[in-house]
Amino acid sequence: MEERKKDHINLAFSSQINKNELDARFYYEPLLSEHPNNLSPVNFLDKKLKAPIWISSITGGTGKAGKINRNLAKVAGAFGLGMGLGSCRCLLEDDKCFEDFNVRDLIGEEFPLYANLGISQIERLLEQREIEKVQQMIEKLRADGLIIHVNPMQEFFQPEGDQLKIAPIKTIEKFIEKSKIKLIVKEVGQGMGIESLKRLLKLPLEAIEFAAFGGTNFSKLELLRSNDEFLHTISPLMNTGHTANEMLENTNKLLVSEKDIKVKNLIISGGVNTFLDGYYFISKSKLPAVYGQASAFLKYAMQDYEKLYHFVEAQIEGLKMAYAYLKIK
Repeated sequence: MEERKKDHINLAFSSQINKNELDARFYYEPLLSEHPNNLSPVNFLDKKLKAPIWISSITGGTGKAGKINRNLAKVAGAFGLGMGLGSCRCLLEDDKCFEDFNVRDLIGEEFPLYANLGISQIERLLEQREIEKVQQMIEKLRADGLIIHVNPMQEFFQPEGDQLKIAPIKTIEKFIEKSKIKLIVKEVGQGMGIESLKRLLKLPLEAIEFAAFGGTNFSKLELLRSNDEFLHTISPLMNTGHTANEMLENTNKLLVSEKDIKVKNLIISGGVNTFLDGYYFISKSKLPAVYGQASAFLKYAMQDYEKLYHFVEAQIEGLKMAYAYLKIK
């Protein structure tokens, strides 16, 4: 105790916090709870999560994907989280990359695992009447469903990008007509406006994932790959979009103003930098919600499993304290 008190004296002046550092989103209520032991389970995508965290789709079709996906699936199983695979496009052609995505045994049957394809692939499969390939892929991966990522801005900036012939909402509606696969729809770093949200909320989706502006922006990522002077000239386009906070406020408004809302859940991602961001958005949501991260998980999944494990462990410990002592304003 004497050493601890010496530390308190020596560190007192360097422990001053400027009032500008205050996170003013919360009331801190120190009297109303004991120190927490566990988080309450979360019912999500017809399964139970042990924590309200979603490992957002990251990568696919590259030699590094196997290690990354295995690390992520293993940590998802260890902590009871949900996970979206990166783009599974390569699986539509052959099984060469199958083992990079074959992670069901690592995450376990009891937690949600979703495959992932881009809207351009869905458009093409519908056009070619080969939509059964998606069902075959889902069955082989033993996935619970499919994430469709909608990315017209990314495709525009990508040198190898696909040109969409049909409005994505029409492609999604047609896919739902042709398939019974459970479906999540997301953007890839710029989010979506209120009219797009309105259309999606009226479809029988398992969830909408925001992937809002403020996290990894795949339009910017593609621009960084390119030396095309024309694309750099029109780069201000990549700075358009909607933050997670704006998307959540619009979604909450639509839940009040619109009828026939069918979406069951939200995955709030994009600009979710810490567990406190996640806790704040989950607490504000009028739909059952979890928060998602991609780049934060990727940083550790590329290194080694132990570091990834400790990263997730710390997030969960932080969430326990947030649920016990913080209330949103």
